[in-house]
Amino acid sequence: MDDYGDMLLRTACLLLKDRQSAEEAVQDTFIQAYAKMNQLQDPERLRAWLIRIVVNRCRMKQRTWSWRNIFPSGGSELQASDDAGFTAGAEELFMVEWHNVRLAEFIRNLDYVYRECLTLYYFHEMSIREISEQLNTPENTIKSRLVRGRTLLKKMLEKEGHFL
Repeated sequence: MDDYGDMLLRTACLLLKDRQSAEEAVQDTFIQAYAKMNQLQDPERLRAWLIRIVVNRCRMKQRTWSWRNIFPSGGSELQASDDAGFTAGAEELFMVEWHNVRLAEFIRNLDYVYRECLTLYYFHEMSIREISEQLNTPENTIKSRLVRGRTLLKKMLEKEGHFL
């Protein structure tokens, strides 16, 4: 389950604005999955089922995010992923990872609906139809969010001097 945990944590970190909330969402996901394991009819769909649960948990956390920030618990600022995995002396790998971390930071600055679609489409390589089913949202809405999200992301990257 460790591979699933890493995948779910990366997803939650992209969707939520702080690592602590992302870790809580993943923990909640595993608790809910364990409690409802008997509802999983096709074991081949475990990955998609877990992604659906973590996305729903992130949505729930996102809805309450502003209220939690009014009464801060202290120190829940945005954190870059600490599992960057740099290899000493491998400059090319370092640069690729640096760009991935920077891209993840830019994605975190997008509105939630765009982060959600971009994460599922690019990081989980889900089709528009799969995302539509996963989020219970019309395919045309998913397409619009992907286009708008990419446009906003491109503007942010260009503003920072990164060109696509």
